[in-house]
Amino acid sequence: MTTIALFGAGGKMGCRITDNLKDSQYRMFYVEISPAGVENLRRRGLAPTPQDEALAEAGVAILALPDNLIEPISARIIPQLKSGALVICLDPAAPLAGKVAHRDDLAYFVTHPCHPSVFSYDATPEQRRDFFGGVKAPQAIVNALMHGAEADYARGEEIAKLMYGPVTRSHRVTVEQMAILEPALSETTGITCIKIIREGMEEAIRRGVPAEAARDFILGHINIELAILFEEIPVEFSDGAKKAMERARSQLIRPDWKRVFEPENIRASLEEITRAPL
Repeated sequence: MTTIALFGAGGKMGCRITDNLKDSQYRMFYVEISPAGVENLRRRGLAPTPQDEALAEAGVAILALPDNLIEPISARIIPQLKSGALVICLDPAAPLAGKVAHRDDLAYFVTHPCHPSVFSYDATPEQRRDFFGGVKAPQAIVNALMHGAEADYARGEEIAKLMYGPVTRSHRVTVEQMAILEPALSETTGITCIKIIREGMEEAIRRGVPAEAARDFILGHINIELAILFEEIPVEFSDGAKKAMERARSQLIRPDWKRVFEPENIRASLEEITRAPL
């Protein structure tokens, strides 16, 4: 039986993984030191395992830790792992920024959820409220083998499918490609654009539009606009809408905005995300 040591088991991401792995075929050790995290484990009927005990037996170490704490914590964890162990990271930031301590005799696997799609047409009401995924709603995941053999990818993917399940599709990418997806695409680009939409709604309200009307209007229009732009339906925008887009693009978006995908910009973003607190 494979033994997994889950570091940060009582944290936000750790609790999600704990819930999905505690009744799995794996032998689990839950490593947690914060009082709040220990209490989260207690509520689940679980108790934390001392770090040294977990490391002595673990064949897999999952780092469910904040990005900016991975460097100092991994420096203490990695030297104690058994040769051949698999290290699983939940985000490409720390691995790609060189913040995860490295040993040639260990394998390194990176995985991240795609989260449930807005186009989950047959989702139940419960699934639609599972915005993050990993509870009720199916979602895809992306995985990368940073260091190791094909067998290491296979065992990492098997664990990832349980961590984030139910999983619809499991995509294999490189760690560099995962960083293009996050932060460059989903956070740098996606959150920024969506935040502008939210601020636009607030501006409409400030100018006198009733708040409920503004919210209903924009959320409904986002739904149809996403369906058109992502080719879920064979419909085009009206001529008026196209003219409005052309006129507004230069006002809202810099011509060189795609620079956020350049490797140097991604590296700078990763460095900020993973910088250890002073």
